[in-house]
Amino acid sequence: MRYEPINPDLFIQNRKRFMRKMQPDSIAIFHSNDLMPRSGDTYYAFRQNSGLFYLSGLDQEETVVVLFPDCIKDGFQEVAFIRKTDDVTAIWEGQKYSKEEAQAISGIGKIFWLEDMDRILHELILLAKRVYLNLNEHDRFQSDIQTRDVRFARQLMERYPLHKYHRAQPILKKLFMLKSPLEVALIQHAINITGKAFHRVLEFVKPGVLEYEVEAEVTHQFIRNGAAGHAYEPIVASGKNSCVLHYVQNSQVCKDGDILLLDFGAEYANYAADLSRTIPVNGQFSPRQRSVYDAVLRVLKGARQMLVPGTTLEEYHKEVGKMVESELLALKLLDKTDIKNQDEKLPAYKRFFMHGTSHHIGLDVHDPSHRYDPIQAGMVFTCEPGIYIREEGIGIRLENDILVTDEGPVDLMANIPIEAEAIEELMNAQVLSNT
Repeated sequence: MRYEPINPDLFIQNRKRFMRKMQPDSIAIFHSNDLMPRSGDTYYAFRQNSGLFYLSGLDQEETVVVLFPDCIKDGFQEVAFIRKTDDVTAIWEGQKYSKEEAQAISGIGKIFWLEDMDRILHELILLAKRVYLNLNEHDRFQSDIQTRDVRFARQLMERYPLHKYHRAQPILKKLFMLKSPLEVALIQHAINITGKAFHRVLEFVKPGVLEYEVEAEVTHQFIRNGAAGHAYEPIVASGKNSCVLHYVQNSQVCKDGDILLLDFGAEYANYAADLSRTIPVNGQFSPRQRSVYDAVLRVLKGARQMLVPGTTLEEYHKEVGKMVESELLALKLLDKTDIKNQDEKLPAYKRFFMHGTSHHIGLDVHDPSHRYDPIQAGMVFTCEPGIYIREEGIGIRLENDILVTDEGPVDLMANIPIEAEAIEELMNAQVLSNT
């Protein structure tokens, strides 16, 4: 792996936290993600299942983790199965984990080869009354693709129809939301790499460069600093493209006088960063661009302070909406008549600010969560207000990642430039150094 070894205490503690939530006489089974076919005889790059990684740190395909806290068979409370390396695999793909390496990474004492799983797991399941299975339950994702977890669930229910089956995701979601100090450190590392990439962009951007050239500069900085790559599809959107919320074509020329909306984040040790900045292509905001930029920045600063324990996201989003509404009135994009005649279910500000302000972030850029739970210390959120004026080709989004603490919100991106003056100064300093 490109990342430095992670303290196995993280995964040991995560397993303990999960097992404390399990019902008595239960076994929980977690699979690695499938290798996904790409084309011909190739696969997409492998990315580990977040739940399995969270509980073990094992970052290899064809891996299974089994938790059985009440198991009466000595030493089988935690078990992992991994792929056995043969000579052909070693030649073509390189060495896979040894049992000793898997033990050191995960802290799991009993590691078996995958070929032994059917026999061992059969005995363990017969000793249990209940089975926890880990299906993807992200409430904003649906797919027709049958994952390894889905296939395994169906096989297990057919083979053991009299067991009671339970969902692992409700437990995992509760655990995912509260980051330990080790997890925060990994997120911070991903953020630091992301910050380096943004500085590189400020040195590179000028009229005439292509959006995908900017993307290449970001990717270069990610890879050279040990990231796996992008935590999500990067957005490099100049001019009118900045008003397309999920613009990922990144194919147009960045023109003099336009703004450039950037939304990207590094993935380090499977943990994500999520940054948004909007910069002037020529190094100088126009008066109109600057007024909209400053409005969005004021909303970010206000919204950031509201990420405190006890607040619900629903309450938070309503208050941020009021802040955006106020800024839109000042920008003369809305007037009092618009506010008076607005539909409560679709406020007038939604014409210019269509998306939510914050989401959980961690092992996934949109970390699974119980969205109706109150905010708690230890959660990490994005804070990403925006204003998009399609008629003017101006889309401004600013985004930082915020740690919630009992002492107040901590901006994990505080060291990444965001003030308009700082952006212009850094861009123009590079121009002057090249003259």
